[in-house]
Amino acid sequence: MSIAQLDDSHEFPHPNHALVEPNGLLAFGGDLSAERLKVAYNEGIFPWYSPYEPPLWWSPDPRAVLIPGELHTGRTLRRFIRKHTYQITVNYAFDEVIYNCAQRQEGTWIGSAVQRGYQTLHKEGLAHSIEVWHERQLVGGLYGVSVGTLFCGESMFSKMENASKCAFVAFYYHFLRHGGQLFDCQVLNHHTESLGARNIPRGEFLQYLYQLRAQSLQPNCWSAQLLDLQLPPKD
Repeated sequence: MSIAQLDDSHEFPHPNHALVEPNGLLAFGGDLSAERLKVAYNEGIFPWYSPYEPPLWWSPDPRAVLIPGELHTGRTLRRFIRKHTYQITVNYAFDEVIYNCAQRQEGTWIGSAVQRGYQTLHKEGLAHSIEVWHERQLVGGLYGVSVGTLFCGESMFSKMENASKCAFVAFYYHFLRHGGQLFDCQVLNHHTESLGARNIPRGEFLQYLYQLRAQSLQPNCWSAQLLDLQLPPKD
């Protein structure tokens, strides 16, 4: 089965047309303009490809999500949070966060075109970063895209112990307090699974998406601010 080549219209095939192998590959080509990215995320589609290749667009089945109330924090992470010295902020240093995510040693898909696309989304108030600071140095963080009351996580990095996990735990409670209802983790991996993410069928994810994309968070959710890193209730 062939996959669609995108044109200048910003239209995508329905996610149900994605390939089974490789899982979720839906289309190729196009650009990473803010307009195309907005259309993609509103339809449950995201880009992921190696630099120097044409953009590849995905909507895997199953889809990894973290449902509110299912965050998992083990005893080791709890002990770390109890004695932490990190400061955690939202939307203080988006460009620095995405740059650091692109520098991870295991390689990256976050080339310069990808960075520019998400930086534009950030300027439009749709892409956001969470930063972890230690002695005024950026030591971890994550970034992603908000679609109504759904947050689509894209990438995270750590330069110190548990930095990205602390970023997520602080953001998790902040997002829920402001009306957030679902976290999209895209593809399950060891890191997200350890925090409680699990797979659901793509059709179920799309039902969530179509409902949540029309809803709104409280208006101050994404204002630049310091976040509390509170000790979660016992799982």
